[in-house]
Amino acid sequence: MTDKAFNFWQKWLTYANVMTLLVVVLVAFAGNSIFFELHNSYTREIFFNGQEIQGDLLKFKNWLFGIIGGTIVGFHLLMIMISENSFKKKETWAYRAMWYGLLSWFVIGSVISVYYGAIHNLILINLVALVIIAFPLIMTRKAFKK
Repeated sequence: MTDKAFNFWQKWLTYANVMTLLVVVLVAFAGNSIFFELHNSYTREIFFNGQEIQGDLLKFKNWLFGIIGGTIVGFHLLMIMISENSFKKKETWAYRAMWYGLLSWFVIGSVISVYYGAIHNLILINLVALVIIAFPLIMTRKAFKK
């Protein structure tokens, strides 16, 4: 793999995590906005028989989105820092850490989503993030083989 190709994929990895981080900030602070209407609509169908979420339950949902969003922002910020430092230097531990973090989040979140019938979360959130972040990891794998 050429340095130019590696740099392209490394930057993709960084920017994919930046983009995801920005979306998650929106989730944390504007989870009820039009940006997330599709996800919220499916959630209402599955968990609330299509009824609007109101009152204390809406406050609870917003609180959960806030703390979950904060946690996920931290995850992607860490991914950005690894990408821009040790991954860029082609340190093998960084490559592995990014895979382990990505796959542990994806598997746990996806299994729980499927268990509760929230397939929309798997499709709209988990698979999208997996693809845009895993793709540069796949494309750079040869750079980390010793």
